[in-house]
Amino acid sequence: MFQQVLQNHTNEVFIGGSIPGHVAINRDREAADDNLFRDYFSATPRFNDAIFRRRYRMSRNLFLRIVDAIKDHDMYFEQRIDALGRFGLSTLQKITAVFRMLAYGLPADATDEYVKIRESTMIESMKRFCRAIVEVFGERYLRSPTPNDVARLLHIGEQRGFPGMLGSLDCMHWKWKNCPTAWAGQYAGRSGSPTIILEAVADYDLWMHAYFGLPGTNNDINVLESSHLFSNLASGIAPPAHYVIQGKEYDMGYYLADGIYPKWTVTFLEKGSAT
Repeated sequence: MFQQVLQNHTNEVFIGGSIPGHVAINRDREAADDNLFRDYFSATPRFNDAIFRRRYRMSRNLFLRIVDAIKDHDMYFEQRIDALGRFGLSTLQKITAVFRMLAYGLPADATDEYVKIRESTMIESMKRFCRAIVEVFGERYLRSPTPNDVARLLHIGEQRGFPGMLGSLDCMHWKWKNCPTAWAGQYAGRSGSPTIILEAVADYDLWMHAYFGLPGTNNDINVLESSHLFSNLASGIAPPAHYVIQGKEYDMGYYLADGIYPKWTVTFLEKGSAT
């Protein structure tokens, strides 16, 4: 019996990766990269601009601008050659997989079938992408309003019959489908399901303030007290907002909001008078 077991063990073929316990899978990433390029990025792509926008949530030109900026910022996204002389994952493969996760809420493993990128690489790509986005575009897009920005917002509000308005303020609850069971009680709000709160101020072209992450058990006032929306105003360093209503001058803008917010955060216009 011992000889039989030894013989069977000798005849077994073990296929493993560089890490013990990992199975080596020939994903044929080169073919996947070629297919991705023909589908969306060739001179005559298989899928048109409308389909690209629906699947990537943006235009092809904007996507390629982001791809170039991220690749120049972080060498991780550059395509390299491995020890066997094979090309690794391309920049388009890694960033396409990231956008599929962000656009559709997919788990990391779900991108493997089309893009041919394993789960651990997908998670690392997501982390590095988010960090690079903040480092590359944060100074321009993730910043407080300047005096010119405030003047533009005031002009937009005045055109729509609300002189002095900086935007519309409200909170919304995003359902957290995969919330850990141990955290469910902390995040379960009025709907009974775990949610995460987003506080947002937006104008008509989606120039916005966003504060995201508090548990769904909070209300709009708790979120407002935690966010930095009025921190500069309270510190006396907010950009000026000069406008006139019924001959009276004001130097502080306001937000439109519902009745739960305290009056010091919002100026209400009722029956043609400012209060």
